[in-house]
Amino acid sequence: MVDGKPINLGLWDTAGQEDYDRLRPLSYPQTDVFLVCFSLVNPSSYENVKAKWFPEISHHAPNTPMILVGTKLDLREDRETLERLRDRRMAPISFQQGMQCAKEIGAVKYLECSALTQKGLKNVFDDAIRAVFAPPPKKTRGKEGVCLLLFTGLNVYVFAPHFSSDTICVKCNVKQ
Repeated sequence: MVDGKPINLGLWDTAGQEDYDRLRPLSYPQTDVFLVCFSLVNPSSYENVKAKWFPEISHHAPNTPMILVGTKLDLREDRETLERLRDRRMAPISFQQGMQCAKEIGAVKYLECSALTQKGLKNVFDDAIRAVFAPPPKKTRGKEGVCLLLFTGLNVYVFAPHFSSDTICVKCNVKQ
């Protein structure tokens, strides 16, 4: 139940396996919302958000909302995990880093959760459903001439790169 309404939610976990790189995009046109997940204690997982997942999703499904999700929240304070990261001269991904990444990729929300402790887990799925049925009205200019626009009634997220600084976005009529 979300907001008092029963919801049937189907999930497809691609787990980022390279074996599925060619097959994965075939599922994108039927996708209502993407949960782009990364491990809060694996910096390379975080880097793949911008290097792999955002480009792939924005290419194959530019009109679909994304929620960025930091996982393994319970390990961000775990002593053994912190020691292992320190030994490799690394640190867990902070909430601020996650928020910044979400802003850069135009995600409709940034959330953190732990499957182990269940902390924040229900919020991830509830907010994913809300992103499909009632996206927040938003009209802003992103970095480097990218227009980010949500149509509340149409439930679509538009990612429209602009070609020059003096063009006008055909979706929102914002002069760039």
